[in-house]
Amino acid sequence: MTETTKATIVYIEDDTASRMLVQRVLGNKGFEVHVASNGLDGIAIVREKRPQLILTDINLPDMDGREITTRLRSLPHFSNVPIVALTANIGPGNRELALAAGCNGFLTKPIDVASFPKQVEDYLKGRDEKLKPAEHQEHLQKHAQNLVARLESKVRELEEANQRLRELDKMKSDFIVLVSHEMRTPLTLISGYTHLLEENMKQQAGGQIPATAVAGIAEGLTQGVARMREVINEIISVSRIASGTLDLAIGPVQIGILVENLIEDFKQVCQERNLTLHVGDLKKIPIIEGDGARIKIAFENILGNAVKYTPDGGHVYLVGRHIGDTIDLIVKDTGIGIPPDEHRHIFKQFYVLGSIEHHSTSKSAFQGGGLGLGLAIAKGIVEAHNGRIWVESEKRDPKTLPGSTFHILLPVKQSVPQASDN
Repeated sequence: MTETTKATIVYIEDDTASRMLVQRVLGNKGFEVHVASNGLDGIAIVREKRPQLILTDINLPDMDGREITTRLRSLPHFSNVPIVALTANIGPGNRELALAAGCNGFLTKPIDVASFPKQVEDYLKGRDEKLKPAEHQEHLQKHAQNLVARLESKVRELEEANQRLRELDKMKSDFIVLVSHEMRTPLTLISGYTHLLEENMKQQAGGQIPATAVAGIAEGLTQGVARMREVINEIISVSRIASGTLDLAIGPVQIGILVENLIEDFKQVCQERNLTLHVGDLKKIPIIEGDGARIKIAFENILGNAVKYTPDGGHVYLVGRHIGDTIDLIVKDTGIGIPPDEHRHIFKQFYVLGSIEHHSTSKSAFQGGGLGLGLAIAKGIVEAHNGRIWVESEKRDPKTLPGSTFHILLPVKQSVPQASDN
């Protein structure tokens, strides 16, 4: 076995099949071959293994082969190590760009299994493909321009990522404030009514507390506990949706009856705020397969959102239709609307449209409180049923009130995985 066949080689290639083939072909000839699937890992392996030859693809997910070559040539131990481009990218100018970037050779894929080991040995023995000086200068300049363009692109990506991190940090901070506020409200109720109960007991020492006082205190405590339970359930629901562990109890669901019960829950709120709730004829909507309790929560969150962002005296419409093998439940309001660039964001966890400074204790008041989880929960439930949810709104304007229209599209039947035959 010659010295060259004992050489260490690093091959940087994102295609698994190509990596395995080269590793086997060269391994059978006695070479020690180490592989990497991307540029950064490849450079790290090269620095660790100190190979006698480096093979690299040109098109890689993070750095391309020319950038890898330029980086390695800047390191003291790899200024003279043979680097060979091994690529299917054989378009005009690609070979010249690779050589100008510092590669010693340019091989094309798919490799010829019979001749490939000999080609590798040639590069190990000093084969070096050179460009003419003028040609080298021309393509070196192009390579430099490409590097600058790539750098500019990466800087823009980093700026966008940084902006997204700032947004996420703000969402996290806002969520903590909202949770604190939402928890403080029921805790204040519980604490206040507990104190009131203690005072009544002291005043009525040896006597009996009036039934009306007991009933009022019990109602206040119940409201506080219910509000806290609601907050906790929202957090649990969105956690399960995020982790993909939202369990569904699939059964027949009558949308008409479900909506009737839902409207009953909103009747008092609509009366207090002089909102008119228009409900279409849902008798033609077929019975669907789904988790009735979860679907009701999704509808409740969408309807609650419409109520929250519609000024007092406005209108909310709820209609449904049967389209093929799906149903489309539509909630339309005469509210302040949603900017088009926010249509996708409003369904994200913890996202709150507008400033939380206007957050109020009441969840049903105009632009009232909440954790910013309602629409995310609705989306998670709908998608768990293999459905879709989206919003249509031309703009946000508290003066002209363009309104919003939410669509909840659900399949009539849920697809069930077929059991395999044993």
